[in-house]
Amino acid sequence: MRETLIHAAEGQKVWALILEQGEEAMACLKAFAARERLSAASFKAIGAFSEADLSFFDWESKRYEPIPVREQVEVASLTGDVALEPDGTPAVHVHAVLGRRDGSAAAGHLERGLVRPTLEIVLSEAPAHLRKRKDPDSGLMLIASGG
Repeated sequence: MRETLIHAAEGQKVWALILEQGEEAMACLKAFAARERLSAASFKAIGAFSEADLSFFDWESKRYEPIPVREQVEVASLTGDVALEPDGTPAVHVHAVLGRRDGSAAAGHLERGLVRPTLEIVLSEAPAHLRKRKDPDSGLMLIASGG
């Protein structure tokens, strides 16, 4: 992964992160968030994957259902955030829309994505902290109101 700090002022930083063929998107994002000690950030990206694993949260079962994608796809939209887990570690939450050759799409939570040929991410860190808490209705770790 190549990275460039493209803006830094008043506690806000913006990076361009360029992932290369063969890199795994979630692993790179998690490693970057941990290394930079991100506590509140958002990002968006475009590019392509050779394959990916998405998931869908089923409200009734309170479980994520897998959506395997075993083909070359365009990353039509990838968006996410970084907040802190209760233990203070950064949590990376990513949604993706992946376009197939025929124009159809697969969408969901990104669990894993193998980059081919590139993934271009713009990540903005905010000068604040976002904390997650366990939501009693869903059992999910969600960003708490008011940070």
